[in-house]
Amino acid sequence: MPNTISSLTLNQTADQVYQFMLLDHLGNWGMDIHHWDWVPGVGVISMLAYYESTQKREVLDDLVMWARRNMQQSEHVKVINSMAPFTIFPALYTHTQDPIFLEQAEYIGRWMLTEAPRTREGAFEHTVTENVSFPEQVWADTIFMAVLFLARLAHLTGEAIYAREAIKQLELHLSLLEDKETGVLFHGWNCIAQDHMSAARWTRANAWIAVGTPMIVQELKGLASLSEQAIERYRAMMHGLIHFQQSEGLWTTVMDRSDFYPEVSGSAGIACGILKAVRQGLLDNSCQDSAFRALNAIMIKILPSGEVTCVSGGTPVMPSIEAYNEIPCHPTLYGQGLVLMLLSELYVK
Repeated sequence: MPNTISSLTLNQTADQVYQFMLLDHLGNWGMDIHHWDWVPGVGVISMLAYYESTQKREVLDDLVMWARRNMQQSEHVKVINSMAPFTIFPALYTHTQDPIFLEQAEYIGRWMLTEAPRTREGAFEHTVTENVSFPEQVWADTIFMAVLFLARLAHLTGEAIYAREAIKQLELHLSLLEDKETGVLFHGWNCIAQDHMSAARWTRANAWIAVGTPMIVQELKGLASLSEQAIERYRAMMHGLIHFQQSEGLWTTVMDRSDFYPEVSGSAGIACGILKAVRQGLLDNSCQDSAFRALNAIMIKILPSGEVTCVSGGTPVMPSIEAYNEIPCHPTLYGQGLVLMLLSELYVK
């Protein structure tokens, strides 16, 4: 099914979503862009995608200003989940030639290689800024929050060691989180208990890897490649996701529970991932039908102000599958961001 929404409407909506992110949301954890963690990290990653699609100079200026204003906060939150904002630093160095962005990126790259906590399998342990510990746990989120950064640093520097680590982490996550029955991924893996904990097929977890994988593949061209087995795992995941898509176009927050609420951030990430994967040759063109059905459903959930609705709040691996349906929805930078990335894929200059 071709996209029936006009380019003008898509472009205007993307600008509204972007502008809503720039408003003063001080004190609102989900929308305050001026702190250092994964939430604003997803926000600025999406803003960079928007700049790369539109070439609007003011967007790049906003990103440079944000990085210079907030990077000092990173010194106090060196955990794997808060690495997300550094993902824009390789591009900022390319555009500005300011050595601080390269120096900071290389510093964090070395930290990931030598100091970041790992599980017994060698995967990055999912460490967070909150006062809570997830010992030897692997979460899908890490691919977007940290591994994408490594791939971009490898692309910038040409250093094979970063490329190899990015491939290793992506292949480990695809293997450890795989649901062999359906092809999709579970939210997390506990290396101590050797299980998937509540074994939730959580939609946004799959979205992080759905969109992150083709982005990583693109960055690593000429440096490193995924194994055929990993590519097949990714394809199986994506076809499994398409299977679970609801008739109106969205995915429910736990995708195999059609009685749970539809969730926009995960749906946008999956749809964006499909479009990117088709461009990278990881999926065939027929899969785009699913992405366009999701887009049409997502557009209805965006208010005239640019606020993206139906976005579930921050979600650790929950103690039960039922508990995922109890997570409240509210505006967040990651909800805005994943929708902005999807719209940026379709932006027409």
